[in-house]
Amino acid sequence: MLLGLLAVAAVPAAVAVTRFVAGLELLDAWAGIPVATLLGLVAISLARRARFVRERTLGRVGGERTVRLGRALGVLGICVAVTAALAVGFYAVLELVAG
Repeated sequence: MLLGLLAVAAVPAAVAVTRFVAGLELLDAWAGIPVATLLGLVAISLARRARFVRERTLGRVGGERTVRLGRALGVLGICVAVTAALAVGFYAVLELVAG
């Protein structure tokens, strides 16, 4: 679940860093995109593994809601990363067309 939260927060954190650090522009926040993608994929992988362990123990270890929340946050983190990548891509195309 923690990695899912970090995946969701990676792109907004990168945008915040560009706002408060002199010399960085908003476009420099692209660095948060691969971080969010990687953290989202790891969160989904860990949620899948936790679900397997839960099934193997016949549910005695609990944590079904945590597994679902971790997986949902991982997917959300990947969605945020894809959205940011599309935004950066469209900006690049607009800059190319504009001159």
